[in-house]
Amino acid sequence: MRALLVVNPAATTTSARTRDVLIHALASEMKLEAVSTEYRGHARDLGRRAAEADDIDLVVALGGDGTVNEVVNGLLHNGPDPEGLPRLAVVPGGSTNVFARALGLPNDAVEATGAILDALRERTERTVGLGLAAGTPGTDDEGVPERWFTFCAGLGFDAGVVGRVEQHRERGRRSTHALYVRQVMRQFLDDPHRRHGTITLERPGADPVEDLVLSIICNTSPWTYLGNRPVYASPKASFDTALDVLGLKKLSTPAVARYGTQLLTSSPERGPRGKHAVTLHDETDFTLHSKVPLPFQMDGDHLGLRTSVTFTGVRRALRVIV
Repeated sequence: MRALLVVNPAATTTSARTRDVLIHALASEMKLEAVSTEYRGHARDLGRRAAEADDIDLVVALGGDGTVNEVVNGLLHNGPDPEGLPRLAVVPGGSTNVFARALGLPNDAVEATGAILDALRERTERTVGLGLAAGTPGTDDEGVPERWFTFCAGLGFDAGVVGRVEQHRERGRRSTHALYVRQVMRQFLDDPHRRHGTITLERPGADPVEDLVLSIICNTSPWTYLGNRPVYASPKASFDTALDVLGLKKLSTPAVARYGTQLLTSSPERGPRGKHAVTLHDETDFTLHSKVPLPFQMDGDHLGLRTSVTFTGVRRALRVIV
């Protein structure tokens, strides 16, 4: 077996020594080429190279969710082809590692490497669904290129929080859960649209859902983690179905307290609910329109401002080693 290992040297929870140990462990079981990323988008370029090669069977992403997202977008540059594309394996190296943990992998890089090697020996894998987002034809965002996401996307409030965290990281701050909590509060205080939503969700054969302040699109569950605590925005979301949506129409102080508590106490059986909450399950095609440009994020990566995004849930898009 020939494999390409894509290494993010800036991964927050692995050291250079740990990465060397993992590389040697993987190289003992396969013909391995290890490449460290050098710029934003490099992991995507490496994934595309692997997809276009004739002799690469496996791509291993060692890094956080951003690295995984780039590799996936490279692999699926020409669209999904589960039987024709290299398989993907993920060694978690970020601060949250939602995709790897949702697959059931250990959150420790060394333990996850052992689990991947066991899975390769036992020939166990699964084919997962993914989400695809693109600019909507006929709008100002028409030319925005399509992009895949592995576990979540968001337009509005939560994407604004992600953008704030990225600004702090660019100034040298570590991405901690305490940092996220502080930015949630600051986004709440500064968001001019939290009482009167600007987002409309449209889907074929259904009435539009209007006046959303927040829209979270989930491809799996949980949505994220606070330390070791899973947070379920859409408990029914699954890699085996299309996309789930949680929308909120109001973020007043009482509403934030209520929905925040529901998220912190959420479970695989019960997520946020109430008269201002909209939940949709297993949606294949829908579009979010906003009256004003709003922050947009995919897999925890802030992508700027958008006014219209079209989403597609693609079942059985990629083979993953588990």
